Amino acid sequence: MGTHGKHRTHLVWDWNGTLLDDNVAVVGATNAAFGEIGLEPITLEQYREMYCVPIPRFYERLLGRLPTEAEWERMDGVFHRHYTEQRAACGLTEGAEELLAQWRLAGRSQSLLSMYGHDELVPVVRGYGIEPHFVRVDGRTGPSGGSKARHMERHLAALEGISPQHTVVIGDAVDDAVAAAHVGAKAVLYTGGSHSRASLEAAGVPVVDSLAEAAHLAERLTG
Repeated sequence: MGTHGKHRTHLVWDWNGTLLDDNVAVVGATNAAFGEIGLEPITLEQYREMYCVPIPRFYERLLGRLPTEAEWERMDGVFHRHYTEQRAACGLTEGAEELLAQWRLAGRSQSLLSMYGHDELVPVVRGYGIEPHFVRVDGRTGPSGGSKARHMERHLAALEGISPQHTVVIGDAVDDAVAAAHVGAKAVLYTGGSHSRASLEAAGVPVVDSLAEAAHLAERLTG
């Protein structure tokens, strides 16, 4: 295995539920959105069992039908307003900061791709003081609620000299594995976020309980 830049493992980190430990804010905001259309609140466990993208499909699992266009827009608005209020109290996932610093110090590259809106994401990442660890930080552009695959395509295309076969996506959702497969990259899924272990294992990629384990495995996968 070559040691020059091209053959070093590149990590694409997910943000919500992976580097950012925001489950409490996400479930709180989801329940606020549910309240808008008279749905009962759910627990974190229920959320992790049921969650899926596209998000209207997740709402359908709980409603018994797809939300109407008007309901979706209202719920999405309420979700984002409550999430923004509650996110302020959330910290990074345990060990995340050290891990990002070590990866960069070892001369390896990493980037961040999130389905959180780009204009909101950048100042938030900056606020946690970790922006310098990434060669690129991309958030979602365009409407919310869809898949990460197209965004991953654009994200990798924008990275200089990094090939998909040396890239590992680390996220907490089945959709992260789908997006990785879409571009020919590998994926490792972390159980501390929005999906239960059982639902992650359906993706057919390695599933781990810590970010350190994910980074360690990523090196082995591309070695």
